[in-house]
Amino acid sequence: MTSTFPTISISTERLVLRPLDEDDIPALAEMMNDEQVVAWTDVPQPFTEDGARTWITEDAPTERAAGRGLDLAVTEFLTQRLVGIIQLGRTNWHVRSTEMSYIIAPWARGEGYASEAALATAQWLFGDQKFERIELRTAADNTASQQVAQKIGCISEGVLRGACIARTRTDDGAWAEVRTDYIVWSLLPEDIEGAGDQLADTGGFASYSDWN
Repeated sequence: MTSTFPTISISTERLVLRPLDEDDIPALAEMMNDEQVVAWTDVPQPFTEDGARTWITEDAPTERAAGRGLDLAVTEFLTQRLVGIIQLGRTNWHVRSTEMSYIIAPWARGEGYASEAALATAQWLFGDQKFERIELRTAADNTASQQVAQKIGCISEGVLRGACIARTRTDDGAWAEVRTDYIVWSLLPEDIEGAGDQLADTGGFASYSDWN
């Protein structure tokens, strides 16, 4: 029997992580066309609102139903504005492990939202879902992503040489693919002991229907 993630919302002091919905389409499309997102992810370019709609209405529900992963919108608690995405993928329910990635919109960078959202997701996975391992992979030159991994307590396990395809601008303004290394990070339950103080006392985990 395939296990699946529940339809969940996760609250922190400043953020609410919840399922993507169609109201997110314009902001999601804008975020995924940002230069840094294009450079460090494999999202199609240009990323259209039709692509965002397909992701929200078809791809994300299919991945969750199949037990492979979970996509969460990261929104500001006060404004409800979309500021990022947390993705879980390559989930192994027998091993109780999953791979986490995160994207923060250009209009929300520098606020610590990535580490806050990633830590909240990790605490939910370890506490509520009884996971035993979270893995992250960061491109060798993506220092911002590496800093997030370090902030939430991840341990660097090694390098996958030549395993990542990134993108860079050419002289004529086009995008070209470049091969680089992946740094592999892991996070185990004991790595975030004591980190719970970073979540608001009024936050925590709730079913999406309760929050919505």
